[in-house]
Amino acid sequence: MACLRVATFNILNFADRWDERLPLLLAEAAALSPDLFALQEVVYPMQQDRLIAAAGPAHYRVLRGHAQRPEFGNSLLVREPLAADLLGRVELGLGRAAHGARVALPEGASLFVAVTHLHHPSGAEAERDAQVSTLVGWLDSAPATNGQLVMGDFNADPLEPACARMRAAGFRSAFAEANGADPPVTWPSGLVAPAMDTEGIPECLDYIWVRGAIAVRSCRLVFDRPAAGDPTLYPSDHFGLLAELEVG
Repeated sequence: MACLRVATFNILNFADRWDERLPLLLAEAAALSPDLFALQEVVYPMQQDRLIAAAGPAHYRVLRGHAQRPEFGNSLLVREPLAADLLGRVELGLGRAAHGARVALPEGASLFVAVTHLHHPSGAEAERDAQVSTLVGWLDSAPATNGQLVMGDFNADPLEPACARMRAAGFRSAFAEANGADPPVTWPSGLVAPAMDTEGIPECLDYIWVRGAIAVRSCRLVFDRPAAGDPTLYPSDHFGLLAELEVG
């Protein structure tokens, strides 16, 4: 069995008190040091993914997959000594995309790992469902591995058709599997800022999905604590997720 710690987190680009949020984000990233770390809303010219990768003593390979614009999108951080090969990117429509890599694990096992971020408007359930349909078709055509891992901000609560489609395709929510249900809220975090997004109600939007020979040992919220002395300052407007998995 190969044991892995994996995490996903929407870092909220560089908006809404980024200079104040960054030290919180880096401190927790260094403390967690997951083996695989999926990031959304990364601004590449600011090297945000590389800053996060360098937060602690671990060394990471950074695999980027742009969305909307060439300088913006998702990133997958792969901690050494794990080896990863970027295997492609798929357009999901409406400026959204996913990208994936084959990650070689100890004792010959492997995973196909994908990162994505779906369309955000609260009333866009049909659009997100269509995006997941494209995503699942792409994942079904991926090279054979022991299992598949999909992480990201789905902008969809657990009852939406997009999440139902993931489950119908054989994916399981790591948090729900470990705890009996998905978390009530991963957005908003409690961050207060001038340009903060106020559309929608508090709900679970972020997921670690697993399919295949992957056992979920635990899953919890991370990046979920405010700054000491300032209850309005969080690392992002989202919480992140951290899961401990066994692959075999």
